[in-house]
Amino acid sequence: MQNTLAPSFSSRVLKSGAEALSFTSLLCAAGNLDAQTAATKPAPKTEDVPMEMPEVVIEASGSVYNPQRLQSPKYTEPLRDIPQTITVIPKAVIEDRGAFSLRDVLKNTPGISMQAGEGGAVSGDNLSIRGFSARSDIYLDGVRDYANYNRDPFNTEQVEITKGPSSSTVGRGSTGGSINTVSKMANLTDSASGTVSAGTSNLYRGTLDVNQTLSEHTAFRLNGMYHTADTPGRDDVSMERYGIAASLGAGLGTDTRFMLNYQRLEESNIPDYGLPWIPSNGTFSGSGTVLAGYQNQAPPGVSFNTFYGLPGVDYEKIQTDHYTAIFEHDFTKDVRLRNVTRYSRSHRDSVSTAPRLRDTSAAVGNQYTTVLNRQLQRRQQFTEMFGNQTNLVADFATGPIKHALVTGMEFYLEHQQNANVAGIATLTDLYNPGLILPPSAVPPANAQDITSKYPGLPAPTEAYLYTVSAYVFDTMKIGRHWEISTGLRYDHMYATVSLPGNAPGYSNADDLFSWKAALIYKPVKQGSFYFGYGTSFNPTIDGASGAGLGLAASNTNVSTVGLNPEHTGTYELGTKWDVLEERLSLTAALFRTEKTNARTTDASGITTLAGNQIVQGIEFSATGNITKNWQVFGGYAYMKSETKASTNAGDVGQSLSNAPNQTFNLWTTYNVTEKFQAGFGAQYMGIRTSSNGSTATSGIRVAPCYWTLDAMLNYKLSEKLSLRLNIYNLADERYVGSVGGGQFVPGPGRSAALTASFKF
Repeated sequence: MQNTLAPSFSSRVLKSGAEALSFTSLLCAAGNLDAQTAATKPAPKTEDVPMEMPEVVIEASGSVYNPQRLQSPKYTEPLRDIPQTITVIPKAVIEDRGAFSLRDVLKNTPGISMQAGEGGAVSGDNLSIRGFSARSDIYLDGVRDYANYNRDPFNTEQVEITKGPSSSTVGRGSTGGSINTVSKMANLTDSASGTVSAGTSNLYRGTLDVNQTLSEHTAFRLNGMYHTADTPGRDDVSMERYGIAASLGAGLGTDTRFMLNYQRLEESNIPDYGLPWIPSNGTFSGSGTVLAGYQNQAPPGVSFNTFYGLPGVDYEKIQTDHYTAIFEHDFTKDVRLRNVTRYSRSHRDSVSTAPRLRDTSAAVGNQYTTVLNRQLQRRQQFTEMFGNQTNLVADFATGPIKHALVTGMEFYLEHQQNANVAGIATLTDLYNPGLILPPSAVPPANAQDITSKYPGLPAPTEAYLYTVSAYVFDTMKIGRHWEISTGLRYDHMYATVSLPGNAPGYSNADDLFSWKAALIYKPVKQGSFYFGYGTSFNPTIDGASGAGLGLAASNTNVSTVGLNPEHTGTYELGTKWDVLEERLSLTAALFRTEKTNARTTDASGITTLAGNQIVQGIEFSATGNITKNWQVFGGYAYMKSETKASTNAGDVGQSLSNAPNQTFNLWTTYNVTEKFQAGFGAQYMGIRTSSNGSTATSGIRVAPCYWTLDAMLNYKLSEKLSLRLNIYNLADERYVGSVGGGQFVPGPGRSAALTASFKF
């Protein structure tokens, strides 16, 4: 499979894109006429913000740790008046913590856990929010970014995490929440800066950020990044990537603005599938007797550094491109239009090896020894998407009621080709992973010797997903103290799937409504209380196999094809306050999320919508400045999850996979002097399970809780040069970083990075 556009997709994009772009062109023409009429007036002074970036600038709080608005025009109010749990992680926190990946960035919010690749599922940013998978719920500048890759924050202004179902805002998915990364864009202030980092575990990194005005209302911005490092505390695991991002803005500071953005990220990694779990059930014989008594634990006497993959065989290569055009026009100060058009594509080619304890005699009771299967997965995946999103925002009044009305439409055409093959590579020993055992050495004899060759790939499965959406949101202000927030969305989705060879394909269509409503009481300007409810839906097409478009999996379960979407609802009761002269934002919320018709698979392999899953808990956060020199960014969440109904009796009463009972994060910095700053961070992750349910052969695996501690020292040598030392995992805690069904991936060990930040 080549990294090229499928011809059929290109023709569909051209036809559908022409319709969307022709509409946009008419709007542009109207905007240009308006701009020409206004050209005789001197342009008003504008702040150093790209496009309508008041959404991401700091407002009255004045704290770089406490942004007050979201990028999306769908949210018209400041954070304290939005009736939903939302965390915005600004660039200042990302830089101070020395975050080199989206996973690093997300350590700054509670309720999120990471998942290990499993069963051929791709890696990338595989995560859960409040116990529900959010792999397909990641957005770039408000547009869906479902490609599976490892996101780097080199071109990120801020990261926005919305908790709770949000289908009325973003469409399908978002059961536990969604994540939006906001790109750096061209603005009207000339600047040039960069960083150079070096550290332990062969870490070398460099970034560059240059913004240059080309005329009074035109600017160009260029960001670049190169990163290479081994994974601290893991043998043979490494990541290498480079990225480039360009942004050209025209009409900045006027009523009509246009932005062209491009971003590319290319990766070459050695993937990590970690160490095997010791099964909860089964018996141990022969060499496996040393494992008895260690069920549901990491294997005894095995270093967390141990790599069970195949050096020289395992690899992961990913190329991802995003092309974006943004058009904005202010008809008046109360009526504003924004249109975003995006084409993105991603190609992934990988071979990965997951360690599995070998069941040598399943017929007589799951006999385990220290012999391991190397479960090999080879995958090539190509994904691409064309999207167009239009939002019209209008502020007006009907009598005593003030409205902030948002109406809009979205169009998505998504395409995926997926080819993968799974098999068992050469056998090895738990305590001697360098040993290669021939297939006949340990029954059953079904292993392959692939140390010098890769297994061939089958023809790909191919899926298309068409989505057309329309929505409306209204925030109504009734007097000084009361607000009502409502939203309604309609989605029409149509999916087609083509299978290899002469196998029959199939299709699926859904027409769905989602909604939200909330009541807000504001006793004073600086605070609010709210109660709200929102819904979400998960169609079969969306990530059913953990591979983006679920129906493009090679092992499609026919029983799921005709299933209706899963439906989820969340109640939330919360309060938000800006205190200490609005320098510090405090939030608290009680929530209850229930999926009323969860997919569940019985012993015969038939999937139905007979499940019921509940997650409920409480979440707190504090962000901003306690004093002028003391900044804080922290949060805590307690969650209780449970499967209330399932066709698999082993599920009932169990907690949901990757739903930690408690999570806590804290990052705080103090300006000791004008030139010297010190920082400290802590993260706690409670116990997590690895699967929703139990089986006779493996049972439920429980990952233990852990703490990690970080520290930072920063010294400003001059106005243009500073040095920052970050130390990660100070205590060198060895812990389960992400969990899968049959294995876990250890979290990174202790490491350090020294970064020189410069301006020129």
